[in-house]
Amino acid sequence: MFKNLKNDLPASIVVFFVALPLCLGIALASGAPAFSGLIAGIIGGIVVGALSGSQIGVSGPAAGLAAIVLTAIATLDGFENFLLAVVLGGIIQVVFGVLKAGIIGYYFPSSVIKGMLTGIGIIIILKQIPHFFGYDPDPEGDFAFFQVDGENTFSEILATFNNVSLGATLIAVIALSILLLWDKILSKKGKIFKLIQGPLVAVVAGIIFFNLTKGNSLWAISSDHLVSVDVPKDAASFLAQFSFPNFGAIGNPQIWITAFTIALVASLETLLCVEATDKLDPEKRVTPTNRELLAQGTGNIISGLIGGLPITQVIVRSSANIQSGGKTKMSAIIHGILLLISVMLIPTLLNMIPLSVLAAILFIVGFKLAKPKLFKTMYEQGWKQFAPFIITVLGIVFTDLLIGIGLGLIVGIAVILIKSYQNSHFLHIEDKSNGKQKTKMTLAEEVTFFNKGAILKELDKLPEDSFLEIDVRKTRYLDNDIIEILDDFSEKAKRRNISIKLLSERGEVENPKSYVDFFKLTAKSA
Repeated sequence: MFKNLKNDLPASIVVFFVALPLCLGIALASGAPAFSGLIAGIIGGIVVGALSGSQIGVSGPAAGLAAIVLTAIATLDGFENFLLAVVLGGIIQVVFGVLKAGIIGYYFPSSVIKGMLTGIGIIIILKQIPHFFGYDPDPEGDFAFFQVDGENTFSEILATFNNVSLGATLIAVIALSILLLWDKILSKKGKIFKLIQGPLVAVVAGIIFFNLTKGNSLWAISSDHLVSVDVPKDAASFLAQFSFPNFGAIGNPQIWITAFTIALVASLETLLCVEATDKLDPEKRVTPTNRELLAQGTGNIISGLIGGLPITQVIVRSSANIQSGGKTKMSAIIHGILLLISVMLIPTLLNMIPLSVLAAILFIVGFKLAKPKLFKTMYEQGWKQFAPFIITVLGIVFTDLLIGIGLGLIVGIAVILIKSYQNSHFLHIEDKSNGKQKTKMTLAEEVTFFNKGAILKELDKLPEDSFLEIDVRKTRYLDNDIIEILDDFSEKAKRRNISIKLLSERGEVENPKSYVDFFKLTAKSA
């Protein structure tokens, strides 16, 4: 694990700078104390990072849970009651892991996962535009289309043009230039430029710029455009920021409902991110999903016990880790340690970082997730791949992460049904001979009740006084619904003078009396 430290340490610094504003922003968007977001980031990095089987996934507070958290805090009569729901949710996740529910993650179509990555990339870019220009009424981490500040993604961007901060914009442009220079040129010039990452240089430049322009009416950066971490006066004031769950409310049914909601949504979001992260991993390692649920559940139990938000694996941090060259879980663990050290020892220095510099870092992350070339690639693969992909992208941009994925999944399932409908059988119609049309129907390897409509339609179209040959020699699964259709059709065939020959591995059968009995003997039905 430690032999890759030369890769993991620089990557952890980048993930740290990406995670810091998101931890704070998600907490604010959730209506929770800012420190609760940092706790979740620290636990997600150190605890979940250590327990997880994912080598490059990074966990922390998730934007997808912000709306649930916001509602729960309001309805559960206090933050301490909500923390109890987080602890219980973590226990439920551990149960999911024990029951091996992680297998669910493997059933999401690749086109939906690619759409999720692209949609998140676009959202990151759109949401960072206001921060890039120094306009910050909406907190970092609010990834929903309808924002907590009353605007939506696009109206916020339009409002930005009337509220541009020159100082914030200038240092954002400088930071973006540094990042591009590092990524495209300097990183290829020597080892020192790989060890010292561009985002670190950009952040240092931002801190220097902030201090040099203090008091300048034109270029100064206002305090509301800086990272905002509480600065404890001593150890006692630092410890006072922790909160603890109210176990006396464990009998409240609303807390249990919230706990199940957190467990289900956090588990689903984690499994989706695991699938996406594994696709991004250059080494194509496969994360054990059941172990991931156990790790996430343990993380949520600990986070809830000390005042933190719910945790999931997060694709923004995970992709930043991969893009920065992270190789093992040490990157996630070190990023958690850096968060802990920073809030304990250098909060004053953190509060000098302009949000526009962090927006520039997130721009690069977003662009690498949503490369324009991918749209062309998916389009060239045909509508069956492109439709779920683009619906997922649009759903994420115009609603939120989970709704977007749900819409893409619905379209993906519809595509599968259409494909199944089309591929259930193959027809070959020969010219009439002896006054009878011969039709050969070859059934596919697997034929299910989804195919009822297509097969019934073809059978009903057969003309009177014709000949039908049904070939099931390659069919390995035939749903009972299809067998019943064939049985019913045999009666219609007699009235319409249609002769039937059934070709199976058992041989040829002319006008079988009972298809149900025949397929029971061949053991091919459900």
